[in-house]
Formats: sequence, structure tokens, C-alpha cells
Amino acid sequence: MNGGEMAMFGFDRITFAPNVLGGKACIRGMRISVSLIVNLVANGMTVEEIVDEYPDLEPEDIQQAIRYAAWATEEVVYIPMGAPA
Repeated sequence: MNGGEMAMFGFDRITFAPNVLGGKACIRGMRISVSLIVNLVANGMTVEEIVDEYPDLEPEDIQQAIRYAAWATEEVVYIPMGAPA
């Protein structure tokens, strides 16, 4: 990591830097965002196809991007007692 990048605990390949994509979650400081990777997977690309299209990526980058997205979107919905479900 360089230039003020920060990695999240447990996600050593996910970095954040204000000067890279406006601080979005990126892969290893590159201008490849986690959201791009998740979008590619959601639209049917395989890990092999993504790595072919983005040769700087490694399969573990894609796996960690998906794990990070799952972690970041984990929701807890609070329904007040007595409220209709």
C-alpha cells in the first residue's frame, strides 16, 4: 500500500484512499472498485473471465471483493415491538 491507502481488518486486498476513485473500496490500491467486480459477477462473468479482462487482478481479489460486499451489506432490520410486520 502507498499514498495514504488503508486496508480493512480481515480484507487485506480491499483498500481505501481518498485519491483513488474518491475513496471507494478498491482492489489493492488499483482503480478497480469492489462494486465493479461485484457487478461483473452479478452479470454472469466467471472469475476466469474477469481475470482475463483485468490481468492485474488475481482470483483471490475477486473472492475477497465478494466477501467484502457480503459483509458491507449485512443488514439488521429493527421492527419496533407492536409494529405490524
